Amino acid sequence: MAHEAADEFSVESVYAELLSRAPESKMEPRLDPLFRVMELLGDPQRAYPVIHLTGTNGKTSTARIIEAGLRAHGLRTGRYTSPHLAKVTERISLDGEPVEDATFVRIWDEIHPILQMVDGELDDAGEPRLTYFECLTILGFAVFADEPVDVAVVEVGLGGITDATNVADGQVAVVTPISADHTDLLGETLTEIALEKSGIIKEGGFLISAAQPVEAAQVLLERAQEVEAPFRFQGIEFGVDARVMGVGGQQLTISGLAGRYEELLLPLHGIHQSQNAAVAVAALEAFIGGGKKALETDVLREAFAEVTSPGRMEVVRTAPTTIVDAAHNPDGARATAGAVLESFSFSKLVIVLGVLEEKDAQGIVTELKESLAELNPDFCFTQSSSPRAIPAEQLAEDAVGWGVPSESVFVQPALDDAIEWAVARSEEYNDLAGGILITGSITVVGEARTLLLRKGSTDG
Repeated sequence: MAHEAADEFSVESVYAELLSRAPESKMEPRLDPLFRVMELLGDPQRAYPVIHLTGTNGKTSTARIIEAGLRAHGLRTGRYTSPHLAKVTERISLDGEPVEDATFVRIWDEIHPILQMVDGELDDAGEPRLTYFECLTILGFAVFADEPVDVAVVEVGLGGITDATNVADGQVAVVTPISADHTDLLGETLTEIALEKSGIIKEGGFLISAAQPVEAAQVLLERAQEVEAPFRFQGIEFGVDARVMGVGGQQLTISGLAGRYEELLLPLHGIHQSQNAAVAVAALEAFIGGGKKALETDVLREAFAEVTSPGRMEVVRTAPTTIVDAAHNPDGARATAGAVLESFSFSKLVIVLGVLEEKDAQGIVTELKESLAELNPDFCFTQSSSPRAIPAEQLAEDAVGWGVPSESVFVQPALDDAIEWAVARSEEYNDLAGGILITGSITVVGEARTLLLRKGSTDG
């Protein structure tokens, strides 16, 4: 019977049903329906240890570095991250690869009756049905239990306390840098935001935190002490000792919780990625040896060599050099700008930018304008296919009001046209040191990446 029902589903049909539910931008601050579903499924989130990540920036890259480290130690991994760049199956990865379509569909078929049952209970109670993100989270935990994995690396969708992923209890809670984002949902102050994110720190867990603003660090520290979880902070107990630029990335020396690791070649750009790497190493030490046993440097080197982070300072084309990098808040934009200046010798830059409505567009544009001023960038404003995309014309008009010179502002609403314009503009400079940065929302980066990589494959 289950097999026959599975024939009714495909990845496309599952995704269509997910999209028919409340979107990710409308997350419900609740956990009871998640615990109800999990109980009916036999608590799949308790079938394996979990490394749980929250924070404002750097979660996915840090998760991918942690995952590579676990795999280098011979562990079978599950990784749950969001959003996806091109296909929904990217969110649920097994051993570093997106879950196979057949597995995605089969497990959905198995959990679907339970989802419908709980939807009915919610309807009867006058509450919203399970959301897009809640359903995907349930699916991810169920896939990991079915495989089964040795450890799951799970990234929150938003916040912490009431995030759907928080039905799991992380053996290690990882907090990447906290800054202001989603203030309408998480709170206006860093203290309020940190309080929400501190909800993933559980009794019996181990807190690994990036360097934080003082008020955020205080909240995390108090939560760890409250649940008697050991805690280690970057810049105090661990950190990056040295970094040297290399071809395609950087070479790092990291002091961890229990060891010092030299000549780690990380194929990612930017000082922020070196900080993410230090957090990942500390998380690995906390998970594998309770923070008291050093890892083998050779194993870490092997892990770092395998790290990728699509859509994060990723070169997707040469001549002109074209980089895609998601930067959905001002701190992300600052990190992007710093990585561009440090890792590429551009003399001129074209920025293709699209932003979603709920984001701090002014902060992002202002940060890019000021941080990249030495490259005198042209801004080409565009928009992704997301219904939440700020119209390109509006973004361009606002940008002039925010101080971007009008002679540097251009509009190409269609993303493919924007990329084509940027290439032509870059070639006009008659300077081989011109570059293109496609940034802003993950939807812009994902769609641009698909367009450019597809073109690259057809070009030979």
